[in-house]
Amino acid sequence: MAWKKFPYPDPAYVYSAAALKKNWKKLHAGDAEAWPKDAGVINAWIAFHAGEFESAARLGLAAGVAGYAAANKATCIHAHYLEKSRDKKLASFLAVVERCEEQQAQQPKNPAGFYWHAYALGRYSQGISVVKALAQGIGTKIKASLETTLDLASRHADAHIALGVFQAEVIDKVGAIVGALTYGASKRQSIASFKTALALNPGSAIARVEYANALVMLEGRDGAKDAIALCEEAVALSPHDAMERLDIELARQELEE
Repeated sequence: MAWKKFPYPDPAYVYSAAALKKNWKKLHAGDAEAWPKDAGVINAWIAFHAGEFESAARLGLAAGVAGYAAANKATCIHAHYLEKSRDKKLASFLAVVERCEEQQAQQPKNPAGFYWHAYALGRYSQGISVVKALAQGIGTKIKASLETTLDLASRHADAHIALGVFQAEVIDKVGAIVGALTYGASKRQSIASFKTALALNPGSAIARVEYANALVMLEGRDGAKDAIALCEEAVALSPHDAMERLDIELARQELEE
């Protein structure tokens, strides 16, 4: 069955190879992805930024391990934002986990293999319940992959976001004491991770949305005012591609709720 189409197509998100290269640093300020050498991978990224996620995944996979980052990102973004079936979401995330483990073995110095491993496991955990995932030992795997990502690429803004989310969710589900003893999680470190992410990528809508959600988990009603302000900042941003548009629409939805 075909993947659900991106609901906000816009010519502004369709980049030529030359335009993509020119805008690469801006578009990949979050994931610290290097400019690809393979033409097939470039085409996968062109499809990704345009919101053609199924094509991006197919083109990325066709390019082999070199295209896994594009394929995995397309799969994760589609599954998280557009796929309605819980079973299909979970299957997509597990497929990414499997590919990432293959990539880690073949490209142990590539942060993408570790970051998308953590991201997919994190979203999978949210799908089955964070408490259940922690009981299965998934939290330890997420933490390890995020730490490896940041060891390999300290300026990986999205990994800092994910680490902030991870710590907030752990504290929310098991408490500050158990979270600190078992996972090294703390409110201070969670907030610091989001601040680092925003310093590295000031135009990130998703950093603001996830920071807002973390504040609610960490501070309850006391964090509501700052959380609303962060979502308002996100909504005011201008998207440069399909993923950023989905991030901004998520912020808008959070404000409406």
